[in-house]
Amino acid sequence: MEEINIKDFFNYLKHYILGFIIVLFLAVSGVVVYDLMVKKPVYQAQTTVVIAKSDNTEIENSAATLNDINASQKLVSTYGEIAKSELVLNQVIDNLGLDESVTELSKNLTVKPVDETSILSISVRDPKARLAAAIANEIAKVFEKEVTTIYKVENVTQLSVAAEPSAPANNTLVRDIILAIAISILVVAGFAFIRFYLDDTIKHNDDTEKMVGLPITGRILKSETKFKRSSSELVVDKSPKAIVSENIKSLRTNLQFTSVDQDMKTVLVTSTNAGEGKSFVSANLAISFAQAEKSVLLVDCDMRRGRVHRMFNLQNTIGLSNLLTGDLSGLGTYIRPTKIPYLDVITCGTYPPNPSELLASKKNKKLVGMLRDHYDIVIFDGAPVGGLADSVILSGFVDETLIVVRDGMTTKADLITARDAMEKVGAKIAGLVFNAVNRKSTKYYNTYYYYGGSQKK
Repeated sequence: MEEINIKDFFNYLKHYILGFIIVLFLAVSGVVVYDLMVKKPVYQAQTTVVIAKSDNTEIENSAATLNDINASQKLVSTYGEIAKSELVLNQVIDNLGLDESVTELSKNLTVKPVDETSILSISVRDPKARLAAAIANEIAKVFEKEVTTIYKVENVTQLSVAAEPSAPANNTLVRDIILAIAISILVVAGFAFIRFYLDDTIKHNDDTEKMVGLPITGRILKSETKFKRSSSELVVDKSPKAIVSENIKSLRTNLQFTSVDQDMKTVLVTSTNAGEGKSFVSANLAISFAQAEKSVLLVDCDMRRGRVHRMFNLQNTIGLSNLLTGDLSGLGTYIRPTKIPYLDVITCGTYPPNPSELLASKKNKKLVGMLRDHYDIVIFDGAPVGGLADSVILSGFVDETLIVVRDGMTTKADLITARDAMEKVGAKIAGLVFNAVNRKSTKYYNTYYYYGGSQKK
């Protein structure tokens, strides 16, 4: 059984605050409407009867003894049954002219001893307050007569007369509201716990490095800006001092440190599934290297849904797919300069029916070598690994591979599958890039501000 981190669960529970408010509002509203408008008021009246003697063989003038009291207490349960019997209730119905049966009356009648005494409590519930009191008193009266007749008991006395109740006995609005709040908390918390327990997605604060055996090479905080156009995703170029830009620059530095003992010139950026931010990372990482005055080429290898051309506002009439089906001697025709100094791009080109075969070809392997010789750094924006062989094949041709995982979206199973597939072809995985990390859930965010932000350029 997987260990549950209570702190992580409470952080996860914050996402359900709105749901809790909605459930709480509906539950409390339902309780208030039911209690005030639907539920019919029921009144309860109560009287008590005491039976002092139970043994008719005693001398009339003798004083009550302890044995008398014990005998009376033992007969209390019997007296209770007499009070609820048809013998008594039929007389009560006839005397008061009630329009109900003995069965119906007995459902609203409660007869029980008071603690360990010979006192009997008689309670009656009825929609009419006055009738509830009348029935209780009448039962006590008839009961007194019948017990005296059956047991020859002379000391059967009604201790208190049932008064007409002023408020309904079933006015439980406050209690019901408290129950509604408690149930709402349990329902929402229970639902959230089940979701949390079954959630297989990777969180930034998980022990991911230990779990998958890969280091975290970079962390990119979730941007507060919603991108409306692809070109606005080029944060490192548009907002070089933004937190996200600094995160990309830190990734660039960390990536360089992973290959101190070898010449790192080709890097594949991929992810487990679509929507995790691999193209965003690829493009901005390329810009970051270009800002460091490195000659950089960004190659869109996603020949299924590539979008690098839209991010840089470039034409995609010809690109990588066309190059791999043509002559590599015309390589220069496919390289597009960008508005960013030192950065060129090869777009994905026409979407081919066989992208995996093109990437696995000897021509592509030769192309990677040619590009490596002409640029300081070549970044390949690969297709997602999930269910595709494209990036797995390409990972065997490059110096380093980065796997982009989205905080709270990428599943552990998918990441492990992608890792295993790449390791089988001998790929060198530089590490993981956590994308869209929640700013408030990581110490990295506070550390950044403590040091006043990175000064990398």
